[in-house]
Amino acid sequence: MQFQQLQYFVAVAETRHFTRAADALHVAQPSLSQQIKALERELGAELFSRARGNIALTDAGEALLPLARRILADADTARLEVQELAQLRRGRVRLGATPSLCTGLLPDILRTFHDAYPGVRLMVEEGGSHDLVRHLARGALDLALVVLPLPSPSPALTTVELLREDLVVVSSPASPAPGRAGRSVRIADLQDEPLVMFRHGYDLRELTVAACRAAGFEPDFAVEGGEMDAVLGFVRAGLGVAVVPRMVATRAGLGLRVTPLTRPGLHRTIALAHRSDVAPPRAARELQRMLTGHLS
Repeated sequence: MQFQQLQYFVAVAETRHFTRAADALHVAQPSLSQQIKALERELGAELFSRARGNIALTDAGEALLPLARRILADADTARLEVQELAQLRRGRVRLGATPSLCTGLLPDILRTFHDAYPGVRLMVEEGGSHDLVRHLARGALDLALVVLPLPSPSPALTTVELLREDLVVVSSPASPAPGRAGRSVRIADLQDEPLVMFRHGYDLRELTVAACRAAGFEPDFAVEGGEMDAVLGFVRAGLGVAVVPRMVATRAGLGLRVTPLTRPGLHRTIALAHRSDVAPPRAARELQRMLTGHLS
């Protein structure tokens, strides 16, 4: 099995077309087809169904695809690691983070990292913890900031807890203060408040809904489906209240009233995750050190 054959196989699997895959790889289509056939002979199984011109993965192809992607991603990481010059003058870091962390936690840390290593490319991907774990497992990310507990714990990942963060209720100063005394809000008080809710896949959505149900009620959504900036904008406009991390509320600035939750309140645990079987590239390890030092 040759590395090039795996590249050709993944390209065909993703485009579902031999000619388009060959064009994307800048190789002749007959050469690509020959390499795919050679790979199939070596494995002893057909990887693609070619009925009536339609290209589809066989069961063997479906089994090989995630493994091939992981091998190619690991090889890419190894190449970059070897090519990095002394003192991190170049390289890249692929970091995943939940949207609220991109808003509240990362800007200052990434600025510090960029100032120290301006030649290192920072590639940030936003997503829910479930999606980020999946991307880590297939080698598409070097590091990920996720919320614990993970939706589907994986023994192939190493997680290090970084901080435990309070959640608060944000509302428009033009609207009545949520809760009874106005100094703090009980989860039960949210039963009488229209909520501005994040889209499906947000860890904050799942945490808030679970807390409301534990208090004995289904939350009332005034509007739902937004990203973090949209949710904060809807709250400023007076459409409802939202439960957000304290650091996000602090960075959001004017136009929001911040009310803490009555003890024991709501919290979330942030962790830094990476694959256990492959060491992150040098640049990623340096960002890992900065994150750990900044938040510990």
